[in-house]
Amino acid sequence: MSNIDEIKSILPIKIRSVIELKNVYEIRLRTDRPVITYSQDGEKVYTAYIMDSRDIRQCLEYISNYSVYAYQDNIRQGFITIRGGHRVGVCGHVISENGHIKSQQYISFINIRIAHEINGCADSVMDFITSSVKSVHNKDASDVKNNYVTATELIEKIGHTLIISSPGCGKTTLLRDIVRQLSDGNAYRQGVRVSLIDERGELAACYQGAPQNNTGMRTDVIDGCSKYDGMLLMIRSMNPQIVAVDEIGERQDIEALEYIINSGCKVLATMHAASLSEAMEKPYINKLINKSMFSRIIILGSDGTRGNIKELINLNEGN
Repeated sequence: MSNIDEIKSILPIKIRSVIELKNVYEIRLRTDRPVITYSQDGEKVYTAYIMDSRDIRQCLEYISNYSVYAYQDNIRQGFITIRGGHRVGVCGHVISENGHIKSQQYISFINIRIAHEINGCADSVMDFITSSVKSVHNKDASDVKNNYVTATELIEKIGHTLIISSPGCGKTTLLRDIVRQLSDGNAYRQGVRVSLIDERGELAACYQGAPQNNTGMRTDVIDGCSKYDGMLLMIRSMNPQIVAVDEIGERQDIEALEYIINSGCKVLATMHAASLSEAMEKPYINKLINKSMFSRIIILGSDGTRGNIKELINLNEGN
């Protein structure tokens, strides 16, 4: 089933034939509001199609295979990952208990984020991350045998890397492809063992335990738990050479990252910020950068083009 068919199958029947899904990456359904889609071409509002509570309920039933109750844990967390790696965000009236979210009722807002896996989008940064180890797309590498780098040698060359961008600029897509390329290896470098911490199910997009996105042959994935717990569990159980994690920022995240770095693993991570200076304003990130725990910084542009590399910063230059 294609991406478009997968998404159409969960939409309310009355809009399936009218919504144009080509190049769309997000669909917004809101009770008593028009359907809105987002693509590279911008926002499109379907003013003739107003959602009501029955439409929202119908969409939830399709998403959950008519067993909304079975997905209560996912609804409590605010999202459901469906086949194909698509992520459906939901919100409504929250039921709290002892200061924590127990469940959600009267779901009235649905955000369907369509998975777009772009193999090769990290080509332009691989040499930067691996200290110029030859990439398979690098036409200057003439002798495969003489240029081949083992996994042990590669790990020595890889710098702890932080990808920075505003929301929606493609940092998760970029991180996923970096992981895939390092995990699979190529004609010039051996693949390495990667542990992927996928708290929200956006990187590997596991469906019933199976990754829907290609994250590489040597990649192990844990999802459904906090980044802190996931990172420590993977270090103890999977013997990774690289740990990759999306959207760090909490104190516990930083504590786990310090532990991983001090354990001899390399780290690939992302965070929300428009620039390095903005990232440095966050105290926990400031600590990691000032202690030179991250040596490579990749900053994505916010010009509306997803995955646009704005700046590459090597913090080891001159040292």
